[in-house]
Amino acid sequence: MKRGHLFPKINPYRHGYLDVGDGHSLYYELCGNPKGRPVLYVHGGPGAGCNAGSRRYFNPKKWNIILFDQRGANRSKPFGSLKANTTWKLVEDIRKLLRFLNIRKTVLFGGSWGSTLSLVYAIRHPKTVSGLLLRGVFLGRKQDIMYTYGGGAEDYFPEAWERFAGNVPRNFRNGAISYYVKQMKSKNGRIRNKFAFEFSYYELSLLKLSVTNKQVMKMMGKVKDNSWHKSMALIESHYMMNGCFMPEDYVLDNIRKIRTIPVSIVQGRYDALCPPRQAWLLHKGLPESRIFYVTAGHASSEPAIQAKLVEEMKKFEKQ
Repeated sequence: MKRGHLFPKINPYRHGYLDVGDGHSLYYELCGNPKGRPVLYVHGGPGAGCNAGSRRYFNPKKWNIILFDQRGANRSKPFGSLKANTTWKLVEDIRKLLRFLNIRKTVLFGGSWGSTLSLVYAIRHPKTVSGLLLRGVFLGRKQDIMYTYGGGAEDYFPEAWERFAGNVPRNFRNGAISYYVKQMKSKNGRIRNKFAFEFSYYELSLLKLSVTNKQVMKMMGKVKDNSWHKSMALIESHYMMNGCFMPEDYVLDNIRKIRTIPVSIVQGRYDALCPPRQAWLLHKGLPESRIFYVTAGHASSEPAIQAKLVEEMKKFEKQ
């Protein structure tokens, strides 16, 4: 399925900012059919934000498509802020947004970190969730974080890991994530930029089955003071360094609370960022869930993942 097979490009019929407290204002937008069934797109990162392509997985004639940028991400203000930026704050932000929009129940569509946040939200507010479509499942446990940022991906992407780890002094004992966060908070702008760039470069290098340096650089774009990768790198590393602000095994330990919610899982068989075992553990804890392994890596833009996500959304239309 080519990218052209996604639904056509659309523009929001409504957009704005919602003050959620703690000095944060979230950008939100609504697309598609105002009278359609609600679906909330929960982006990854943390810190990545939504874009125009995020709107295209849903039939705009049937879905009331809601997108928002999480605290500090993309168009939300203040940009890149870590103040009061935790998983639990994001969960309550979703609740506030849905109340503001007068939406009582919605499907959650989340990939990578978006799958984590969708699951945690559903656990906390199950009566407001009518379904979950998850991609590239990330459970947020210490072992999941350490796989990606502690060398686990080295087996498949040794060159990417060598570049990432090569920026960390050998005598630094607190791990790569901690060192990168320290440097991204440096008073020296050049150092901040370098480590934000390298953090994002590493993650993007693991994104697909095969990606070249040229392709990574194209995704990164030109480095600017307000470029997306700076907020994503800082916010994401902030979350990872703090164990995603969740008790270990929080999702799996509380999974019983969402067993009555329809769940579909789309997982790249060769996902180096969020390895398939996490999706399998989730599926085992939710026996009624549907799981699909496809020949792909992590990115939602990979053809096999894209095709299955659109296919599963069509099934949700009938539920």
